[in-house]
Amino acid sequence: MKEEIALQIQKLGGNIDKLKGKSLQEDLQSIEFKHPLYPNDFGDELFGVDEFYSNNLQLYSTDKETFYNTLLDHFFSDHEIPYGQSFYRKFLFTPFKKDSADFDELDGLVEEHEIRETVIAGDLEFICICYSYGFPDQYFVCLTDPIPENPTVYGTDHEVFFQEINNEGTLEEFFKRFLTKDEFLKIVEHYIENVKTDK
Repeated sequence: MKEEIALQIQKLGGNIDKLKGKSLQEDLQSIEFKHPLYPNDFGDELFGVDEFYSNNLQLYSTDKETFYNTLLDHFFSDHEIPYGQSFYRKFLFTPFKKDSADFDELDGLVEEHEIRETVIAGDLEFICICYSYGFPDQYFVCLTDPIPENPTVYGTDHEVFFQEINNEGTLEEFFKRFLTKDEFLKIVEHYIENVKTDK
């Protein structure tokens, strides 16, 4: 895995201590996140911020520093409250590998040659690295990607699983879609200080 990807994961709050660089699968499965990932366009909707502000108005009025620390602790905790975020995952999905748990799961739904129109790789053995509340809601990397240090990420949706599949760019580009805690806080602070308090 490219050093730039590992550094971006670390900036996003991911634990890369077990990253050894032996294989793409081992690298992706060694990464840990204890909180969701918020997309760069989070500021367009700010899901959950109004509710948090309303529920903690007294704290905001008396101690802004504690208010914002509490806000970060809330949004960057291990939860699945739907705030438009994504969740890092690392499970294998091998529907074309004989004798695997997933073998034939897509049988009758999608053909291997259809996937190969988008996926450029050897054997079609995937690892799901992320899911979200948006569309597509599942993101995969092919373990036989020809560029394992910076593989392509593919997006699909559970309702049309691999019947529709999109090239989402490289893994490096994918992780750049998300906000660091500092970037998230800057967006939320600007909203609360300039929008909420002006009302």
